[in-house]
Amino acid sequence: MSNREVVVLSVGGVRFVTRASTLQQFPESRLARMLNDDDQEFKPVNGEFFVDRDGTLFSYIMDFLRTLQVSLPTDFSDYQRLQREAEFYGLYPLANLLSQEHSLKPRLEILEVRFSLQEMQAFFRIFGSCSTTVEMLAEQITVFTGQQLGQSWNSPFPSQKPLIPLPLERPSHHDMVFQCGTDYSAGDQFVARYVSIKPDNRKLINGTNVLGLLLDTLLKDGFRLISTRTVSSEEKVECYSFERMKRPAGITVMVNQTPGSSGAAQTKRSQVQKGK
Repeated sequence: MSNREVVVLSVGGVRFVTRASTLQQFPESRLARMLNDDDQEFKPVNGEFFVDRDGTLFSYIMDFLRTLQVSLPTDFSDYQRLQREAEFYGLYPLANLLSQEHSLKPRLEILEVRFSLQEMQAFFRIFGSCSTTVEMLAEQITVFTGQQLGQSWNSPFPSQKPLIPLPLERPSHHDMVFQCGTDYSAGDQFVARYVSIKPDNRKLINGTNVLGLLLDTLLKDGFRLISTRTVSSEEKVECYSFERMKRPAGITVMVNQTPGSSGAAQTKRSQVQKGK
């Protein structure tokens, strides 16, 4: 059978149409042997291969064969059943990945923002259960500093003098600390700190505005606000707690396609794109 030919399968009453080359990704699998009439259980009937298995789960099998990636819905829970289906079809690289259920399941991610407003300055501390998310957020946030003469901290216009970017404080891989606003220095000079959060290009000095932009950025990134509380009424510290279900990095199966290969496969975890 030519790799350009179309193959029709009826799996548990669900019809699938694909190329023979897709089913032959793993030459030692039962689906590949089926096309060579090497598996007596799969026989064509009226031009279609009938398979008495779960058609819904087979859709994930087909997606794997087409993309060589394991990509399951966030609410997927039938890992053991899908593993049995992969074993039935002789797709052992997929079955082995499904046996590592913990690496495929999305996990709950917690992030906390603490905000304190003191006179003309605002202080922020962000803690996240996932260090990768905190690192990506740290790359989005930039603090700029500069000196101003006789301007209030609520001024919407930055000083004309060049602003100098400051590194964020990183007490650990899971948190960061920064501040904005103004503070007195010698004479009538103000030391001003502005905050910019990508992709927004504004440099904000007002703590309430920075807080609003930060919360909006987190919501757009898939986080859900679950609680707001006052940690310390004396110090005016407010705490905003967020959560989201984070998908694991995509896992790709690399098939050895060299001549004479027996279809050996290797796996690798794809890198998550920043900001996704």
